[in-house]
Amino acid sequence: MPAALCLRATFTRNVIVLASSSSAPSRAPSYATVLRTPRAARAFGAALLGRLSYGMVPLAMLLAVKDATGSYSVAGGATALFGAASVFLSPARAALIDRFGPRRVLPPMTGLYAAVLAVLALATWRPGAPPFALGALAVAAGVFAPPLGPVMRTLWSALVPDRELLRRAYSLDGVAEELLYVTGPLLVGLIVHAGRPAAAVLAGALLVFVGTLALVSSPAVPREHARPEPAPADAPAAHRLRLHGIPDLRRTVLVTAAVGICLGALDLLVVAFTEQRGQAAAVSWVLAALSAGSAVGGLAYGAVRWKSTNRTRLVAAAAGMGAALAVAGLSPRLYVLVAVVAVAGLFVAPVLTTAYLIADESVDPARRTQAGAWVNTAFNAGASGGTAAVGPLVGRLPLALCFALAAAPALLCAAALVRPRSRRAEAGARGRVSGA
Repeated sequence: MPAALCLRATFTRNVIVLASSSSAPSRAPSYATVLRTPRAARAFGAALLGRLSYGMVPLAMLLAVKDATGSYSVAGGATALFGAASVFLSPARAALIDRFGPRRVLPPMTGLYAAVLAVLALATWRPGAPPFALGALAVAAGVFAPPLGPVMRTLWSALVPDRELLRRAYSLDGVAEELLYVTGPLLVGLIVHAGRPAAAVLAGALLVFVGTLALVSSPAVPREHARPEPAPADAPAAHRLRLHGIPDLRRTVLVTAAVGICLGALDLLVVAFTEQRGQAAAVSWVLAALSAGSAVGGLAYGAVRWKSTNRTRLVAAAAGMGAALAVAGLSPRLYVLVAVVAVAGLFVAPVLTTAYLIADESVDPARRTQAGAWVNTAFNAGASGGTAAVGPLVGRLPLALCFALAAAPALLCAAALVRPRSRRAEAGARGRVSGA
């Protein structure tokens, strides 16, 4: 009898082990698992603290320059110069980090950025600052803006080797960043209400400085940076990333830029839609619906264990967002627009998350920061271009047609990525038939 009991107990244990092992793969890792990754939580929190500055500085700079000069055109020009310098030089700053490491590059870069913002805050503290000087300070701030987002995503790639868990980490990162761009303007409003706009610029400088120092001092950032191997004399530098040599990354950057164009155009189209109906104050509700939809979509996207490829998901998400944007132009009432824009937002975070995953997979570890920075640059540049491009169309064309034209870049890019693949598949099928 003891032997029988022993055999039965052994059999039961084996069944339990087999059942647990067979069910484990079907259980997707949770977001808590991402945050429990060793050294991840501290680095992520520090990066978010520093990135909160980017949710505050553009609006704070706009209000501070307007307060100091009394001119909306000067304020808009300075903010545009800051955005342009920040966006278009992002890959170059990321290349420095890939070459020399975040511990050596981020502190001086962030120190210069925070110092320029502090000088700008002092210059706008009282009226009378010369517009040319404010524009120069805005450009200088954009030149030194540290790429904390790409750096954090590079750290995620090193901290989380499992691709499923990395997708969830990128989703969490994207949703948190989306919330920062909602929280930042609210903080600016509180500071301006209590004091003056220049104080909000100073607060942004302090946040990015403290957050960056906390990030580079965290254990997640290696002390010794593995520099890329030297390239042959007739080849481009190993640390420099060239898009034309990486087709997957190039296509991803184009799709991301197209999505940015759509969203940049949407901001202005929403303003036009609400003004036509005498509900201009409702703009914030529509844009809040977009952000809420993006947050929900990002969390849901990271929670599902997908079987399709990253490229397929990128195409599907871009097409879904473009289709929803086209339908938004047909909205008969404001509440319908809010609902359709929220649906469009469901695809925004999945597009960016998938784009970052493809960028991560397209290059070697020594150039991952640059790859992520290219995705950022494409999205932000597209958003600026979309706003500028749709502006002349509003008022000259029916609003529904403007929405359709704004959706076209995402839909066309998605179609372009599908067609070459289907043609190759057909060619391969013809080859197999003829060979048989």
